[in-house]
Amino acid sequence: MQNSFDELVSLMAKLRSSSGCPWDREQTPQSIRKHLLEEACEAIDAIEEGDARHLQEELGDLLLQIIFQAQMASEAGLFDIEKVITGIINKLIRRHPHVFAGLKVNSSQEVIANWQKIKSEEKKRTSHLEDVPRSLPSLFFSQKLQEKAAEVGFDWQSAEDILPKLHEEISEFAKARTATKNKHEEFGDILFTLVNLARHLGIDAETALRSSANKFINRFQKMEKAAAKQGKSFSILSSAEKEKLWQATK
Repeated sequence: MQNSFDELVSLMAKLRSSSGCPWDREQTPQSIRKHLLEEACEAIDAIEEGDARHLQEELGDLLLQIIFQAQMASEAGLFDIEKVITGIINKLIRRHPHVFAGLKVNSSQEVIANWQKIKSEEKKRTSHLEDVPRSLPSLFFSQKLQEKAAEVGFDWQSAEDILPKLHEEISEFAKARTATKNKHEEFGDILFTLVNLARHLGIDAETALRSSANKFINRFQKMEKAAAKQGKSFSILSSAEKEKLWQATK
């Protein structure tokens, strides 16, 4: 495996060289940063589909993005892939004292608590929220912020306590929806409160919305196929016909 990894690193260095690929040479950390997220999302899709062959391919694509970023950093004299690997090895050993340093733990909850303690000692933060990546998808970002706030006691007591707040935010949105400036803010407050409610109910908001979106795709495609079987274009169906097809897919 080491030889294969070294070959991949060398291959990327070759692509970035003067005798390599013009497109690869033109790239910067900023120009291809979006691909890190895209490839990670495609890997998640493969996991959700239970498709091992697809996952293997997507993990390779994700690894390529990591090698690509490390190669550009190496060229800039910042760090190389070896330092990336050494860094994560040392971090794993440091944050698993119950495995490598004889610390006794009795549950996974203790492991998590100890991990957070070690992490906070490593990073001298000015805010408990500063290590939450702002580039996360919005629902995931909101949930992580809320989880971090809850770690220091800033949280609702129960899901039932959140419901009145949700009604309050919906009411404020209803009053502000005619004002463009305010309606965006109030709508965001509704979503943020819904994420809080989901978290207290043990629901991952990002996964729940993705599941509903996928369900919508499946039902919509069934409607399109049903319309095609009738020899009709879905786009020209009346609202009543579309509603009938929608109900038939449920």
